[in-house]
Amino acid sequence: QVQLVESGGGLVQAGGSLRLSCAASGRTFSSYAMGWFRQAPGKEREFVAAISRNGGRTYYTDFVKGRFTISRDNARNTVYLQMNSLKPEDTAVYYCAATSSGSSNWLPGPRAWEYDYWGQGTQVTVSS
Repeated sequence: QVQLVESGGGLVQAGGSLRLSCAASGRTFSSYAMGWFRQAPGKEREFVAAISRNGGRTYYTDFVKGRFTISRDNARNTVYLQMNSLKPEDTAVYYCAATSSGSSNWLPGPRAWEYDYWGQGTQVTVSS
């Protein structure tokens, strides 16, 4: 089992940047592929990005490609989401998630049910 704690959210102006972190504790972090999701008020949770266990493969949803970067540091038990060129529509609670399925280079998909563990979320607000 793994526990996930997100941090790094806050208020930023449109065009600005934030870096979210998700610290993991418990079972060996490198045993998990990781993902980031977000949920805006009144909307369903949606996929943002995913990264394989070894960090060798990444996957992004279309609306963040070229603006967001997912990365991980297995020595620090942390996954990151660097968010640049932020837009008001990026405003949401951002969640990290973990899955122990697959091999070291396997990449989880965009469906929430593929992930076994979730953090509590961190709020990101982008003002116009």
